[in-house]
Amino acid sequence: MVEEIDAKVAAARLAGENPPVLLDVREDQELAIVSIEAALHIPMGEVASRLSELDTDAAIICLCHHGSRSAQVAGFLVQQGFTKVANLSGGIDAWAAVVDESMVRY
Repeated sequence: MVEEIDAKVAAARLAGENPPVLLDVREDQELAIVSIEAALHIPMGEVASRLSELDTDAAIICLCHHGSRSAQVAGFLVQQGFTKVANLSGGIDAWAAVVDESMVRY
């Protein structure tokens, strides 16, 4: 089971010491609409082929638009041996609603 965290918890973790990797799995056209500057972008369809870009020991928070695709990616990462994986519940839409209201919502 992958940990589900809300946007406020994710923001606090990112602002703390040893912040996690924020893995944005949305497509390029979604990223062009709105993004979180600190995020590493690897589209969902490329995660399997780009696993070497991720540290299996690093804490990772996955995000997408609403949280469904990122939950799938988070589950995949756990299957691949990643142990510190969480999913941003509500995705970037939740982030825009509660963390950074200046962000575009789509």
